[in-house]
Amino acid sequence: MHIRLIAVGDRQPSWVDTAFSEYAGRLPRQWQFRLEEIGAVKRAKGGPAATAKQTEGEKVLAKIKPAEQLVVLDERGKQFSSRELSGKLDDWQLTGADLVFVIGGPDGVSADILKRANLKWSLSKLTLPHGLARVLFAEQLYRGWSLQTGHPYHRD
Repeated sequence: MHIRLIAVGDRQPSWVDTAFSEYAGRLPRQWQFRLEEIGAVKRAKGGPAATAKQTEGEKVLAKIKPAEQLVVLDERGKQFSSRELSGKLDDWQLTGADLVFVIGGPDGVSADILKRANLKWSLSKLTLPHGLARVLFAEQLYRGWSLQTGHPYHRD
């Protein structure tokens, strides 16, 4: 199983890059985890957000292979405890499918991405800035792996 994160937005504060890299660097090598950034489409002042969201969606979908399991991070998605996420990671590893996670742009993800998604995952009921969502995603992926392997990172 290989894992990618496709994130719309290519300029993050340095603290986001530092924290994300810290957790991403802890993930198991066999996952070959990598981040692929797609530049956010410039929003015209007063212009429709739907146009930018659609354009970003097309760029994201062009990077997703047909056999990959797509998990979209969306505030309306299913929430998991850390233990439940660890169980999902177990399930995905058993299928052997490669995973691609998507964090959309400032206006979310397009309807086409949501339609293609195998799962919609909500990190929180709170609305999170995209940089913080990246960090939280990477930390929870690491936490899920630590639960799988009995690593002492997670404590009940």
